[in-house]
Amino acid sequence: MLEIEEYAKKYNIPIMQKDGIEFLIDFIKENNIKNILEIGTAIGYSAIKMANVSDDIRITSIERDENRYKEAVKNISKFNLNDRVKLINDDAFNVELSEDFDLIFIDAAKAQNIKFFQKFSNNLKENGFIITDNLNFHGLVNSEEKLSRNLRQLIRKIKNYIDFLKENNQYETIFYNIGDGISISRKRG
Repeated sequence: MLEIEEYAKKYNIPIMQKDGIEFLIDFIKENNIKNILEIGTAIGYSAIKMANVSDDIRITSIERDENRYKEAVKNISKFNLNDRVKLINDDAFNVELSEDFDLIFIDAAKAQNIKFFQKFSNNLKENGFIITDNLNFHGLVNSEEKLSRNLRQLIRKIKNYIDFLKENNQYETIFYNIGDGISISRKRG
């Protein structure tokens, strides 16, 4: 895992912060999660961490960037997880899945969080969870700092997503100031 962490640092590839990934791993253990959809594989770091929780965990992970996808394929193979981690190289909006998941983990293009949530919530099991990472976006979401126009737009979209979660009557969402900001949404009733 250290090699993957160093690779991510060297090539500026975002992976979950240590306390964030530990929180996610504990959540998977505590809630007996077995079938996970991950939107945003990057280089496979979180998929490997999640798969290593238990031998009966299955993960489907989507990554649109071809270079990151290829690196993830190598990393998944190094850990002998090919039979439990299915990688898809495509834009998530092109992917149609028929299976249902205990957990949907959104960790991809932050500006698309609402659309990811809406599209894939149909694949959530009845008592399933949707977890989203990077809701603090490196502390910039609640920052007064002067930001570039593009960054301001991205921050606005993350704030819109947070409001979307708070106002969504179908889901109960709890926000955690862990890692880079995490939310856990669970379908009501």
